[in-house]
Amino acid sequence: MDAYDEDDEERGCGGKEPERSDSLRTFGAVVKQLRKRAGLTQEAWAEKSGYSLSTCAGVGQGRRFPPPRFIELAETEFDAGGALREAAKHLSRGPGMAAWFSQWAKMELTALSLYAYDCRMVPGLLQTEAYARAVVRQVPPMPPEEEIEQRVTLRMERQSLFQRKRPVTFSFIVEQALLERQTGGAEVTKELLEYLIARAELPHVELQIMPLVQPEHAGMDGPLYLLETPGHRWFGYAEGQETGQLISDDTALSRLHMRYAKLRSQALTPADSLSLLKRMRGAL
Repeated sequence: MDAYDEDDEERGCGGKEPERSDSLRTFGAVVKQLRKRAGLTQEAWAEKSGYSLSTCAGVGQGRRFPPPRFIELAETEFDAGGALREAAKHLSRGPGMAAWFSQWAKMELTALSLYAYDCRMVPGLLQTEAYARAVVRQVPPMPPEEEIEQRVTLRMERQSLFQRKRPVTFSFIVEQALLERQTGGAEVTKELLEYLIARAELPHVELQIMPLVQPEHAGMDGPLYLLETPGHRWFGYAEGQETGQLISDDTALSRLHMRYAKLRSQALTPADSLSLLKRMRGAL
């Protein structure tokens, strides 16, 4: 894995900034005023925090999403009384992300564990830019080009989780049928397979393939996602055609854990899954 970079955690894998939202602008303005009250120039704050000058300026201008460590450092250094920590809970990244998904995306930033199973497409955290663009273009009506780019940028931005200083424990279950479909064409699929192989080889990632032939399958009710917070609370997320649902009910979460555990037992082992991915890549 590449060396950890604090700026990568803040801006996302592609280095692309989120479109400014009102919440980002407001947060940035508060950080700026608190910094001035503390008697720090932008340069002095950058040196003290360990973040680059461009990162500190970007957060202050509402152009960049503040990573968790930045928020905690600013909270302490500026004696914010909990204001920044609370305000950060309500940040959004602007257009391009479905409203029902934004809360889940915020929770991902500090998650300890993330589990993902999807029967419609490869999970967003495992998508290449080309595959993500192909997926967005598949479902009518065709979005405007600007919206396509916003969606793809945000999807790539989420993948900064793989470079986080405190690693997330990932578990992914991917349907072989989704890879055999070759969404976007052979070249897009080959690049996707190479990306999946690289992710599967990371020590904190468990990737399993659900084979084409599997008479017993616990995922018949559709995609399911599970997340563990720093406080060791679990949440679930489920998505349909035009809606998404954040799940916090303990009984429902118990069922989701049961289903995910069953899916794990029905999928290929991580080692066999990696071998299959390499064979599929070689066949293209």
